[in-house]
Amino acid sequence: MRPLGSPTPLPSVKRKRQKGMDVIPEIPLRSGSLRVAKQRERDLHLLLPLPLLILLSSMELQRRPDQCLPERKGQKRKLEEEFEEDRQQISTPPTGDARDAILSDVKEQVSVLDFTFSWKESDRAAAKRATHALADLAKNEEVVNVIVEGGAIPALVMHLQAPPLSETDRVQRPMPFEHEVEKGSAFALGLLAVKPEHQQLIVDSGALKHLVDLLKRHKNGLTSRAINSLIRRAADAITNLAHENSSIKTRVRMEGGIPPLVHLLEFADTKVQRAAAGALRTLAFKNDENKNQIVECNALPTLILMLRSEDAAIHYEAVGVIGNLVHSSPNIKKEVLLAGALQPVIGLLSSCCSESQREAALLLGQFAATDSDCKVHIVQRGAVRPLIEMLQSPDVQLKEMSAFALGRLAQDAHNQAGIAHNGGLMPLLKLLDSKNGSLQHNAAFALYGLADNEDNVSDFIRVGGIQRLQDGEFIVQATKDCVAKTLKRLEEKIHGRVLNHLLYLMRVSEKAFQRRVALALAHLCSADDQRKIFIDHHGLELLIGLLGSYNSKQQLDGAVALCKLANKATTLSPVDAAPPSPTPQVYLGEQYVNNATLSDVTFLVEGKRFYAHRICLLASSDAFRAMFDGGYREKEARDIEIPNIRWEVFELMMRFIYTGSVDVTLDIAQDLLRAADQYLLEGLKRLCEYTIAQDISLENVSSMYELSEAFNAISLRHTCILFILEHFDKLSGKPGHSHLIQRIIPEIQNYFVKALTKANSNIQLTSGDFSMGRWKKAYSGKRLLSWPHALPFVVPEERDSKRSTSLGIGS
Repeated sequence: MRPLGSPTPLPSVKRKRQKGMDVIPEIPLRSGSLRVAKQRERDLHLLLPLPLLILLSSMELQRRPDQCLPERKGQKRKLEEEFEEDRQQISTPPTGDARDAILSDVKEQVSVLDFTFSWKESDRAAAKRATHALADLAKNEEVVNVIVEGGAIPALVMHLQAPPLSETDRVQRPMPFEHEVEKGSAFALGLLAVKPEHQQLIVDSGALKHLVDLLKRHKNGLTSRAINSLIRRAADAITNLAHENSSIKTRVRMEGGIPPLVHLLEFADTKVQRAAAGALRTLAFKNDENKNQIVECNALPTLILMLRSEDAAIHYEAVGVIGNLVHSSPNIKKEVLLAGALQPVIGLLSSCCSESQREAALLLGQFAATDSDCKVHIVQRGAVRPLIEMLQSPDVQLKEMSAFALGRLAQDAHNQAGIAHNGGLMPLLKLLDSKNGSLQHNAAFALYGLADNEDNVSDFIRVGGIQRLQDGEFIVQATKDCVAKTLKRLEEKIHGRVLNHLLYLMRVSEKAFQRRVALALAHLCSADDQRKIFIDHHGLELLIGLLGSYNSKQQLDGAVALCKLANKATTLSPVDAAPPSPTPQVYLGEQYVNNATLSDVTFLVEGKRFYAHRICLLASSDAFRAMFDGGYREKEARDIEIPNIRWEVFELMMRFIYTGSVDVTLDIAQDLLRAADQYLLEGLKRLCEYTIAQDISLENVSSMYELSEAFNAISLRHTCILFILEHFDKLSGKPGHSHLIQRIIPEIQNYFVKALTKANSNIQLTSGDFSMGRWKKAYSGKRLLSWPHALPFVVPEERDSKRSTSLGIGS
């Protein structure tokens, strides 16, 4: 199967070619730190397959320490347990007196920190209060710049380490506020790191070395709530400092920060485990050296155990780390699978935590990216049903990730059938109605994969998939292209056993399904199979029946299908093809038009004489042959009166007889059509019909159809039918539309029967005409009237369409 499309990849993402189409690049996972949505939105817009927009900022699961999982008790992680109130929101930075007041407060706290770096109990208490005060101010991002301006960073970095011990201090136990000041400093620095421009300032002040040392505080064998909280704050600060900063990620590795973080994954306190995993997630994001070291430190076994944790917050962090390790790293992906990650990740599809479900679905999509065996294993191990259930979630992001994973899995033939069999088609088709471009495209891409399997074609039709694909309103061009390729792929399947199966269903199924099959085949079948489907197997009756439905949508579907059928059946429109002439072409030429030279018959039109020549008229049509060879008094007459045709019209008609061509203008076309019909000049009729057809509009199509009936203008009639079918939706609101449709249904039936029958024999439909023999039969013994008065009794419906007497055009 050929995956669709390609994005503009980042430099680090190599694009491969497979069967002429681009392989979808892998989607980066979340790094797990601050400014999550903005960072992920930028990265993902660059990497999305077919501008899929698979992960918009709303999809971002990368989490800063203060972000929480959904509103579930026990899963929320707070920035500061001591402060439970909501963070203050200020739309603009403080100015004027307010800014001056904050700056003064900051400087006061910095002064306290500068002069309290000792183990004296009063100093430790003051330092703790100062760090808490600065952290409380830093919770508002708009104040962070003022805090930095006040000199807080050097003071806070200094207090990341314990003060030097004096002789008195060495014997003092317990130490006053042990670990508390360091914890407050780490917390405050983590909040200041929310601004990218401050990250480097903090690192340059020497914070990283101290933070890494804090990660190891537990190694002296002592554990306490204070130590646990301190380690967690240190890990959170590293997470925020490394966010979107590749150089700092590298500095953390060089400072030895990765081994203690991996070790903390096995820490007894689950909050510490989560903080360590969050830091590793950030450090692994788009940093191959960090990824390799994390794996080399044997993090995978512990992370996979965490995947099986019943604590949603734990398995959420674990799946995030693994996702970032796997991204764009085929070797690590293999190690992760060999370590046994596949089944736990599939299990997370049923997690109570929607973020974990989304992470798991994305990770499965990555596992399935290139390895066909892994695609099969994922399905065999039970991933399809929970993924399909996720498609029906109210959570848009969850549906996106599920559709993405199914799209990757649908690149295997057996998986395609399995996804459809388990009910995946209808939920995916419903997602095409989404107003979310990313979600819509993910669904379209998955459907493109499912359409590659012949066994799914009837299911597409059964659930109305063809109509949904055709009628959908798609937001991005890539989705439109994807849907067009899906329809083309389905079209290529309509032959052999697939076609036979559909014909069987069209014969034995309930009427509604029969109609869906007929509608789908009208759009998808080849021209060579049209007669078999719509004549031999009565598919045409099903389409015609829709026009008589009381349901306006069914009427429109039927009209569109018939229009598509007509386009396939005929290579030329009815008025474009002229019938061959059964008689020799005799053109006397322009110089003999109304020329008395050698004239042997004169027509009297509106009191004027028109000189003509019998030899030319006899060759032009059956009507003139009957006039001059039959038993009418005009046979021997020298002068023949023409009472019912205007001079201009008669002159143009005669010019056509003499030259084989004439310019027909719209203002005279209908009168000339009437004259051409009277005198059985089929070539001239076709010229008139063509001119009149150019003027067909929504307002006059009904009267044009009546005109075609009045003068047996079959080509014009067929053009009106096709116009009505093509513009059915716009005509449906006009008065008399329903009556017009019911009136023309028999003619529609006749048209398509002839078109589909003759299309297979490469015979183009032509308009009918009156044969000489039938005309003589119709008028034998009728000599009461002169020729012109006899003509109106001609019954157009009795004309023989097997002969044409036109001279000139097309003959």
